Amino acid sequence: MGSVVSFWVFKLEKKVISPRGIFEDTYVIDSDGVPRFKILIGGSWSFGSSGGDYFDVRSPIDGNTVARATRATKDDANSAVQAAYSARTKIRSIAAVHRIELFEKTCEVMRSYAEDFIRTIVIESGKPISSARGEFEASLLRMCYASEEARRIYGEYIPGDWVEDTKNKVGMVIREPVGVVAAISPFNYPLFSGVSKVVPAILAGNAVVLKPASDTPISLIMYARALEVAGLPSGVLNVVTGSGSDVGDVITRHELVGAISFTGSTEIGKQIAARAGLKRLHLELGGKAAAIVLEDADIDLAARKVAQGSLRNSGQRCDAISRVLVVEEVAEAFVKKLREEVARTKSGNPWDDDVVVGPLINERALRKVDELVRDALSRGAELVMGGSSEGLLYHPTILDKVPLDSRIAWEETFGPVIPVIRVKDLDEALEVANRSRYGLDSCVFTTSMYKAWRAIKLLEVGTVTVNDFPAHGVGNFPFGGIKDSGIGREGLGYSIDELTVLKTISINVEPSGLRKE
Repeated sequence: MGSVVSFWVFKLEKKVISPRGIFEDTYVIDSDGVPRFKILIGGSWSFGSSGGDYFDVRSPIDGNTVARATRATKDDANSAVQAAYSARTKIRSIAAVHRIELFEKTCEVMRSYAEDFIRTIVIESGKPISSARGEFEASLLRMCYASEEARRIYGEYIPGDWVEDTKNKVGMVIREPVGVVAAISPFNYPLFSGVSKVVPAILAGNAVVLKPASDTPISLIMYARALEVAGLPSGVLNVVTGSGSDVGDVITRHELVGAISFTGSTEIGKQIAARAGLKRLHLELGGKAAAIVLEDADIDLAARKVAQGSLRNSGQRCDAISRVLVVEEVAEAFVKKLREEVARTKSGNPWDDDVVVGPLINERALRKVDELVRDALSRGAELVMGGSSEGLLYHPTILDKVPLDSRIAWEETFGPVIPVIRVKDLDEALEVANRSRYGLDSCVFTTSMYKAWRAIKLLEVGTVTVNDFPAHGVGNFPFGGIKDSGIGREGLGYSIDELTVLKTISINVEPSGLRKE
């Protein structure tokens, strides 16, 4: 494995993240030319209560420090929750139609700074520029579509005369905001993941405390500024950067927080659930998506889709295909075709428009991926291609004949590695797939409707995709897991439901003093 400390393959075109225009209020330039970004609490941008303590943001592209972010304290996190709590009535009192207009204006602001957002995503995450453009556009679409979905937050009328003890009453059920939402977003979609939490929360009438991932905090700081310029009232969105043990612990435990929306590892998600108390939880956690390739599958289609579903965003996706269960009868043909597809997938410099696979987020991630590959090889797996790295770039890798006692058969990979596990039939494929502690996504490749439907019914996951790889886009279909993959559903309308509570209204239609007819 190449050195991850001193050997960097690519060079940044621009050494630091310093967006201009409206964003200049969010940072200062330190003496070495590196921008140091502020936090947002109660409508005020500042360096918090630490007196200017910060942490470095290093680009996966070349290892350079490209920005610094304020290391918020526990006091800062508490202040952010207090500010959101004070602002909750402010946003709730704004008519829903005007909340929708706010996000429409935000789209206009962001569109005028598109290149700043796209470059920031590339620099801080190492994501290829074509993917960064897609993430930016998806973020705008999510705001547009979610706003339309918010128009359909309806209640329900319940006649009382169906039951004897309510025959003189009518009932209604309405949805109301939870008040304050703690939103914690991951590194792999530095802009979109935060947008997909903030938008439904505010559309539903909540105030938000947002903690971006420490590897990629700048995109969401810029997003908060765009919302502010578009007219979001002070205190409705608060952004605090820092460690999970300080900031994350405070905002998830805080008694004034009504709901937690978290995307990240299963281990951290379980810790949050254990300390959250009686809060609404929306947890999108780990995954180990299985692709089942049956003997009647279109092998060309299956190989192409598996390659795409495994390698997009360098495999750093919770819904990435991270194991392939292929029936022995077609395994040789499938692996040969898969190798051809992966060989055509370009990896390298993220600034190249044709690149699909860029560097992993940090050295820890690279070590984990390589450890999983080495473990599988030591247990008898065959290396078809890849298995090496340069800097933080892990070359797309295929492992064949992966034994079930290897770690990569069960652990979340989060890297561009495709482990192929050979099975005898659909029954064995289903048994192996369901043995996982994760239950987020799976897909099945077959031309038989009967086999597809059987897999759909028996796979223990939140989403089953037939003849394609798992992908959730802007959220038109609901997305979420079972088992160790989380709680709740993400998606247009569904996310809004997760961040509201039901209120029942009962009206006596025979008030005292009125005579019965």
